[in-house]
Amino acid sequence: MSARKPFLVRLDAAVLTAIEAWAGDDLRSVNAQIEFLLRDALRKAGRKVKGGEPTAEAPAETAPPARRGRTG
Repeated sequence: MSARKPFLVRLDAAVLTAIEAWAGDDLRSVNAQIEFLLRDALRKAGRKVKGGEPTAEAPAETAPPARRGRTG
């Protein structure tokens, strides 16, 4: 596994709230959700992530999980 590097990111409060809710829906931490989203965006843009395997907390699959009764 590659080394993890801390990185400070400033987000709009509404964006963070939405990511927190999404992370909860997907049973991930906010950090893992952000990494998942970044990896997915990199993959869709055709960018390679050198040596960086996804962690167990941020799985590689990109299919959205089934919704569990939440709307909106």
